[in-house]
Amino acid sequence: MLPYPKINPNIIEIGPFKLRWYGLMYVLGFVSCYFLIGKQRRARNLGLVGAQLQDLIFALAIGLILGARLGYVLFYQFSNYTYYLQHPLEIIAIWHGGMSFHGGLIGAILAGLIFSRRRKIPFWEGADAVVVTAPIALAFGRLGNFINGELYGRPSTVPWAMVFPLAGPEPRHPSQLYEAALEGVVLFIILWLLKDRSFRPGTMVCLFLGGYGIFRFLVEFFRQPDPQIGLLWGLLSMGQILCLTMIITAAVLWKFLLQEPTAR
Repeated sequence: MLPYPKINPNIIEIGPFKLRWYGLMYVLGFVSCYFLIGKQRRARNLGLVGAQLQDLIFALAIGLILGARLGYVLFYQFSNYTYYLQHPLEIIAIWHGGMSFHGGLIGAILAGLIFSRRRKIPFWEGADAVVVTAPIALAFGRLGNFINGELYGRPSTVPWAMVFPLAGPEPRHPSQLYEAALEGVVLFIILWLLKDRSFRPGTMVCLFLGGYGIFRFLVEFFRQPDPQIGLLWGLLSMGQILCLTMIITAAVLWKFLLQEPTAR
């Protein structure tokens, strides 16, 4: 068993002001995406540089944060819908915790669609340039989860299991690190190595959706299910259901893209 590194989730705390590691990870993720998008020839050809790229990152950040919070309420708190109907401001209370990746993905896609239409940028080409960088942001986010001691894994006897402060005395899988490695580092390497090849617009989006869906689906077997939901039908977590939807979406989208002309 490895000792859990107890890191103060607050980097700086001055009166009511708190700078938290989790928030910093979000910032680092968006900054990393900004620089990595700008390094791609495809993005430069689309004019995604300078102020326009900054505007895109800002739009995606707003869409992601709002979508992540709404997704959490819809996907993981559906049994408490009466509470949210009575306290509608709680739906957007991101400071109370609770964010859904899948909701954030939907929010970012909608924000990207609106941005591309207004700026007259081909959506699929722009999405391919952006999505290549997304795994790095995901890796930072999972590190933030690890520092917070949240979204921990199921009880385990593996040598690297850890006792998380919020999870009782049992050693558990550090599933946040599994996700940071697979959904983050490994997926980024795959997409980055393929990004300059000739492919139909939208191909990198398909690879991201399918790759993330597969990696997350596998890691969910080691991650503690959400207590308010548990395992649906005694078998799959909500995260796995949503990831299966991602994988199916990637396959359907890929079939659709085969009917489109090849990018030149």
